[in-house]
Amino acid sequence: MTGLAWKISGYVRPYTQLLALALVQVFVLLGFELLKPWPLKIVVDNALSGQPIAAGPLTWLAPGIAGWSASGLVAAAVTALVVIYLLSGGLTVVYNAMAIWLGQRMVSDLRARLYAHLQRLSLAYHSRQRVGDLMMRVTADSYAVQTMIMNGALPILQAFVLLIGMICVLAPIDLELTLVSLTIVPILFVLIGLFNRKIAAIATVARDNDSLVYSVAHWGLGSIKLVQAFTKEEDEHRRFMAVSGAALRAHLKLYSWQTLYTAVIGTLMALGTALVIYVGAHEVLSGALSIGTLLVFTTYLGQLYGPVNQITQSWGLIAGARVGAHRCFEILETEADLKDGSRVFPAKGAEGRVEWRDVQFRYRADQSVLRGITLAVEPGQTVALVGATGAGKSTLLGLVPRFFDPSLGSILIDGVDARDYEIRSLRRQVAMVLQPPLVFPLSVRENIAYGRPEASLDEIRAAARLAEIDRLIETLPEGYDTLVGEGGATFSEGEKQRLTIARALLRDAPILILDEPTSALDAETEALVMAGIRRLTQGRTTFVIAHRLSTVRRADVILVLKDGVIAEAGRFDDLMHRSNGLFRQLYDTQFDLTEETHVGV
Repeated sequence: MTGLAWKISGYVRPYTQLLALALVQVFVLLGFELLKPWPLKIVVDNALSGQPIAAGPLTWLAPGIAGWSASGLVAAAVTALVVIYLLSGGLTVVYNAMAIWLGQRMVSDLRARLYAHLQRLSLAYHSRQRVGDLMMRVTADSYAVQTMIMNGALPILQAFVLLIGMICVLAPIDLELTLVSLTIVPILFVLIGLFNRKIAAIATVARDNDSLVYSVAHWGLGSIKLVQAFTKEEDEHRRFMAVSGAALRAHLKLYSWQTLYTAVIGTLMALGTALVIYVGAHEVLSGALSIGTLLVFTTYLGQLYGPVNQITQSWGLIAGARVGAHRCFEILETEADLKDGSRVFPAKGAEGRVEWRDVQFRYRADQSVLRGITLAVEPGQTVALVGATGAGKSTLLGLVPRFFDPSLGSILIDGVDARDYEIRSLRRQVAMVLQPPLVFPLSVRENIAYGRPEASLDEIRAAARLAEIDRLIETLPEGYDTLVGEGGATFSEGEKQRLTIARALLRDAPILILDEPTSALDAETEALVMAGIRRLTQGRTTFVIAHRLSTVRRADVILVLKDGVIAEAGRFDDLMHRSNGLFRQLYDTQFDLTEETHVGV
């Protein structure tokens, strides 16, 4: 068993009993297929030509059939034909329903594993991927397991069994015609191998192009506000049409090869049928073969080549599905770069002491973001981070909840290396307000309680009141049960910001990370929210990435980051008194000396 087949088999094992039942149905269906031509032979050879029915299975089932009249034989043959097709059709419906259900369950299992694994991979991994490509793998490529098992392997097994059954039936009828009919089979299988290698390569290119279409569409629709603001609709449309055109051309090439493949196989089978009819007709003319037997043989011949055609078609499906399967397992085999620790971060009694020891971090080998950061933050301190975009502020704080781990060095929380903690237990004790403010298409209540779904409505109201969003919520049609539009479209940026602040407040964690928490608020609302945040930060270790002076002024220490290192550290007044200091330069550059509302980031 190949490596890919072994991986796929893991999604089959939970359903082995149902799969075995499906195989039993397959064999019963094959029996019906083998019976279908025989009523026609009885009509032609026995009812119309008057030949006596030879002793065999039929005379065993109906002992007096040899004495039946011609009309009786016709009626029995027609009845038998209807019964065979009714039973075969009914069982086919049952089999198809079971096969579809099994296939969908396997797809669901693979999707569940893919999605769960993607959620465990670090932000460093996700920063290197295209979201559209990952969506393509989860939603479309995951169908590969159904295609390979239910539309590929099972039909091929069915076709092989039917092929063997046909040979066993045809050989006693006429061995010479059977051998003639089989002459094209080796050629068919050679063509299968040649075409499928080419088709698999083209299918890979087509799937990669489809993935790029997903990515471009996801970016364009997700950034529609920016696109419209800069009137880039036509440029984005051209970009989409370029990748869409490439995908269409790749699929056209794929379909062309598949059509050529089908035509070549069909022509070869037609040649085999013509050869059998030619030889069989000569045998009928010489009296060596009856017309009814030739009719049965040619009917079976279609069923003989049918399995061969099924094998070629199913093998082609498998070849195409292998591309999707490889793309799925490529993700599953991406080893999680965040190893889960074994130590539980305490839900109560945590101090919140955080220490960086000579920390270095790189997203890529050639991209150094943090360089030798050494810092100790005591429990309950408020630390503000400022600096130019790309200085490493968000990366430095992203190490606390282990969105990623240091490339070198270590970060300690309450004296324990963060890598020793269970990731889930650690993150439960870190509350965050991120940028941009993210809200979900859920109710207001569910949005605020996202980190604590068990919280009571009173606790949710208290958090909303502290974030100065409660009065707005009360005016909504269904209050806290009002659904938030996709992407928070029904709320302003400031309102979304306050919702995320309420979410962090409700988390009530010993470590708090605020990423520009008041950037979308007006001055009046900011003052109210900051009063609530000051109450929240009491007794908690708080990290703030901020450019609002009201936040920076009250920090116990301000860290000025530049090029991945801490360039300056101190309290606001101390840093402002350094006339040539970096913090003072940032302040003077960004704002009027008389305006005390912002500080550069």
